[in-house]
Amino acid sequence: MPLAPLFVPGSRPERFAKADASGADAIILDLEDAVGPNDKDSAREAVAARADALASPVIVRVNAAGTPWHAADIDALRSLGAVSVMLPKAERPEDIANIARSFGRDVAVIALVESATGLANLTDILATPAVVGIAFGSLDFALDLGCAHDRLALLGARTEIVWRSRAANRAAPLDGITADLSSPEITEDDARHAVKMGFGGKMAIHPKQIEPIGRTFRPGEDEVSWARAIVEATFSSGAVRVNGEMVDRPVIERARQILRRSAPA
Repeated sequence: MPLAPLFVPGSRPERFAKADASGADAIILDLEDAVGPNDKDSAREAVAARADALASPVIVRVNAAGTPWHAADIDALRSLGAVSVMLPKAERPEDIANIARSFGRDVAVIALVESATGLANLTDILATPAVVGIAFGSLDFALDLGCAHDRLALLGARTEIVWRSRAANRAAPLDGITADLSSPEITEDDARHAVKMGFGGKMAIHPKQIEPIGRTFRPGEDEVSWARAIVEATFSSGAVRVNGEMVDRPVIERARQILRRSAPA
């Protein structure tokens, strides 16, 4: 799973190269919400023609199962190379299984959970072999519930997505976008909340969000120094003291996680 994947409308192929050079660790070519109904066919053609030329890992957000464009999207992607599929409005494991069957080969699917039904079926979705991880479509989720799009209202959903992903031995999930582009501090604050919740990354909708997301999800120098001191000073899972701090196995494992997150991709 990427750390800071960047959405790019599939209907704007002139932006593909710029996104590729943006520093994002993956590009999400969007055929769904960012593309109007009259542009679906041309967007699909542009993605099919240009996705393989991009240096960055490519994820294609197809249109949801049951829409008039879904089958054509999947059919167009089968001829591409190592492209991953993001399924919006993911609610039924059989829709994901159908994607895998249509490809006829291994394909990585990121299930975008955007509804109460998707959350209720999360265990079954995560058990579907093609699913590599979950992304949280927080804006659509709040719309589905009729709740505020704020941290308190979405706390339960975020928590469940994180712990169910871990229980299914899947990658840590991706948090939803920050729609407010007025300040990088807003994106960074949202990313910091996602880190605390246990998410592994956060989706971006503008290149200027990539740096604050990446900086927040990667451990800082102080955190890395602390982790390195813990790991270097401990040689067993028993409890020891490091710089006056009592350290036992969970703390040691936490330090190792931090060092893994700080390693270059």
